[in-house]
Amino acid sequence: MFVHSAEGSEFWSALLEKAYAKLNGSYEALSGGSTTEGFEDFTGGVAEMYELKNAPKDLHRIISKALDRGSLLGCSIDISSAFDMEAVTFKKLVKGHAYSVTGLRQVEYHGRQERLIRIRNPWGQVEWTGAWSDSSSEWNDVDSAEKDEMMCKMEDGEFWMSFQEFLRQFSRLEICNLTPDALSQDSISFWTTVMFEGAWRRGSTAGGCRNHPNTFWINPQYKISLLEEDDDPEDDEAACSLLVALMQKDRRRFRRHGDDTHTIGFAVYELPEEYRGGPSIHMKKDFFLRRSSCARSETFINLREVSARIRLPPGEYLIVPSTFEPSKEADFVLRVFTEKQAETGEMDDDVEATFDLEEEISESDIDDSFRSMFAQLSGDDMEISVRELRTILNRVVSKHRDLQTDGFSMESCRAMIGLMDKDGSARLGLLEFQILWNKIRKWLGIFREFDLDKSGCMSSYEMRLALENGGFKLNNKLFQTLVARYADNEIIDFDNFTCCLVKLEVMFKVFQELNKDGTGRIEVNITEWLLLTMCG
Repeated sequence: MFVHSAEGSEFWSALLEKAYAKLNGSYEALSGGSTTEGFEDFTGGVAEMYELKNAPKDLHRIISKALDRGSLLGCSIDISSAFDMEAVTFKKLVKGHAYSVTGLRQVEYHGRQERLIRIRNPWGQVEWTGAWSDSSSEWNDVDSAEKDEMMCKMEDGEFWMSFQEFLRQFSRLEICNLTPDALSQDSISFWTTVMFEGAWRRGSTAGGCRNHPNTFWINPQYKISLLEEDDDPEDDEAACSLLVALMQKDRRRFRRHGDDTHTIGFAVYELPEEYRGGPSIHMKKDFFLRRSSCARSETFINLREVSARIRLPPGEYLIVPSTFEPSKEADFVLRVFTEKQAETGEMDDDVEATFDLEEEISESDIDDSFRSMFAQLSGDDMEISVRELRTILNRVVSKHRDLQTDGFSMESCRAMIGLMDKDGSARLGLLEFQILWNKIRKWLGIFREFDLDKSGCMSSYEMRLALENGGFKLNNKLFQTLVARYADNEIIDFDNFTCCLVKLEVMFKVFQELNKDGTGRIEVNITEWLLLTMCG
């Protein structure tokens, strides 16, 4: 993109160009791109693209409604090589050049209605010379009053052509629908819009497309409730129109680091009756294995934004944005434009924990073999220190040859003692060690259950279900944090899995103790905060 003024004394255009270059990181980052990127960046709107050789049957109606709403429209002619760029055809159309669409009209011509479209060359010169151009003979057969209203015989870059000729001559149409925030006249109507910001993070929320059923469900999910059908007198179908646009952020800025645009798209699923009107939950793998999408982006493509115009019956739907391949990281913006008010929200789990009631046991309940083992391990003081606990656990884990682990760290063992130590001695007695041992056996069973490929370690994508099985429901943000902390190259071994569960249980129990009024909010002073974070 570039801009310049014909007047040598005007500097606003150069300053605008400089500001846009700063936004994208460099002037080099402005090289290349599409009309839609400029439309969106300077208006905040959302764009859709139509290949005119495969134009939908109702394209004329789509253009008419877009113009009524004050949307921006552009069109262009494809080039076959770099030598074609801005080449002028014999009828004075410029190839590889961005034109704007400014109007539609129907006129009485030879006893029939002729559809016309008005196009403008932003150069302000070089106009179409074919049928319905400024000096063409077709205007002689049009009502003079209508002709005077439509015509402006000057070299201003604006011209009329028949709609069918437009479909033949031009290759692509791009429409940018403006958000309600745009500055415009009061008479212009707008779409209702909602925007979500999200992220695909490797190992936690970057699940790839539907071709990857084991990880697709892990992508961010958004619900939209379409409550009211369109007010279109020309359409008898009971349907709701929406425009879904998925944009990946800051890709031009990262291009110089070799990180270009990812291949992205989205799918839309109808929510069945049992999920409607209920609490927000992140849909799991089984939901997608049993259902097909009811709509989706036309293709997955490596553009900054993909969009699709969709018509659906009133109801509740789930939108799942994704990259084509798993493990591709990017921030994204998902925008949904609807003709009627709609209810929307992110489908994410509420943060909660469910603990099994710890069994009330006494020393008499502990069998002799466990008591004997404890006596051998704990030494004369009959208590187990952090170092002794680490030795015990690593010795036990080494006997399970099906587990891949580099052993428990001192930090992990300190966290375990912090969880079980009731008397503040920083050591575990017989009862405390028995309860911890039971927990570890339970966690080992969960770990093996969700080690789906029996590799001895767990995929970070499998970890979310494993944590839920262990009693912890987490949202996307927390899950991203845990994966960043405990996973290594999307893999979690048993000791890190155990450490994660211990830390979660400690923090949830501390919160529950401080949340005495049950409001879900706590207030701590600096000393309490440091004790929690440094010693928790």
